[in-house]
Amino acid sequence: MVRVQVPATTANLGPGFECLGMALQYYNTVEMLRVSTGLSIEVHGEGVQEIARDESNIVYRSAVRLFKEAGMTPGGLKIRLLNNIPVARGLGSSAAAIVGSLVAANILAGGRLSQKKILALATALEGHPDNVAPALLGGIVVSVLVDGDVKYVKIMPPPGLKAIIVIPDFYVLTRTARDVLPQQVSLQDTVFNLGRLALLLAALSQGDFNMLSTAMEDRIHQPYRSTLVPGMKKVLAAAKLAGARGVCLSGAGPSLFAFADSNFESIAQVMKDTFKQSGVPARTLILEPSPVGARALELK
Repeated sequence: MVRVQVPATTANLGPGFECLGMALQYYNTVEMLRVSTGLSIEVHGEGVQEIARDESNIVYRSAVRLFKEAGMTPGGLKIRLLNNIPVARGLGSSAAAIVGSLVAANILAGGRLSQKKILALATALEGHPDNVAPALLGGIVVSVLVDGDVKYVKIMPPPGLKAIIVIPDFYVLTRTARDVLPQQVSLQDTVFNLGRLALLLAALSQGDFNMLSTAMEDRIHQPYRSTLVPGMKKVLAAAKLAGARGVCLSGAGPSLFAFADSNFESIAQVMKDTFKQSGVPARTLILEPSPVGARALELK
């Protein structure tokens, strides 16, 4: 049996729609064992009610895909999932499942596939690289898909910066979050995002926290998706007033994200309380960025 730990991720980071994500020190664990025949899937923690236990399970399907790429017959599998990452909340639960499965299956296959190939497979299974890239690689990752090949650059998170996550007690399906987006955006909004994305990457690279408030602004997806998250604009504004350096929607939502270098507990409480004023119960996490991605753990 192998055991692989995979970090949560936040994607669409500020203006980085579908190209910028960051790994967080909050983990799911995938345990996998090859057996002669059959399929057994255990789920513990988040997603116990939602996650399939049959061949439609994304962890199983990802493992089968890797074994085939490695020229092996899948055979039977025993899978055990220990989940901390909430499902359908914008924190990369599906990316963690895919990446954890591929890394575990690759170990069982004798490491036949390179990291580059695993990233390509993960992207094909997820549909885009913005969550799977930081889940696999760790850190802050800029990634784009070019003719089936993932081009990426990893940036190490600047020291002193933490992520505050507020997780509302409801979910938003990625499909629903995509349906509210326009098919076209204006040149003005495109230029707005391009400038802020460049500013954000420069600020993160140099550790300039003063620039994050402006650099995290977005006009491509957040204004439209805010209709799916009651109180979102008020929560983000309250977080900034409480001292957050920059704020945004996490992934497709409904979780909200704030960068901070101090006052972590008070910012988290303000975000939670502001959601409550809109009738939305929520919980909070204060997390360090994860400089490393998926990794194998020793079995005890």
